Amino acid sequence: MRIIKNKALLVSVFGFLLASCTEDALYKGYEEIPTAEWKIDDAKSFTFEIKDHRNPVTLNYLVRNAINYPFYNLYLKATLKDSSGNVIQSGMDQLLIFNEKTGKPLGDGMGDLFDQRVAAPKYKDFKFPYSGKYTIELQHNMRPDPLVGLLGVGVELVDLTKKE
Repeated sequence: MRIIKNKALLVSVFGFLLASCTEDALYKGYEEIPTAEWKIDDAKSFTFEIKDHRNPVTLNYLVRNAINYPFYNLYLKATLKDSSGNVIQSGMDQLLIFNEKTGKPLGDGMGDLFDQRVAAPKYKDFKFPYSGKYTIELQHNMRPDPLVGLLGVGVELVDLTKKE
């Protein structure tokens, strides 16, 4: 029981640290996977508003994994939709969770939990087609169902005009 309480405390601390890292974020959304078992049909949705579509942004994936995550990578399917449900862009990205050769966890970690912020290749220097509300859905595309060892996923939009 004490181990569960300590893990819950660590997850909360990591969540706070992850949420406070990027000052230029237009949006940050994160959803915990309480049982650390992500079912393939459990898409995580994040809705945000783009006020000025002319400004370029970068979308980052936020991933929290345990050391017992069984693969070195994670395939994520990301689907971006406008407020009418029209698909603007959809595709698959591979995120490295552990170093392929050494097996060392990537990202920042403490104990057996690790957090990563990974730029989505299709959304680097990305411009939305128009201002308004958008939703991005994330779904894992790994063979096991459920996928174990992931404690949470999310997205972060960074305004590139504020970085200049």
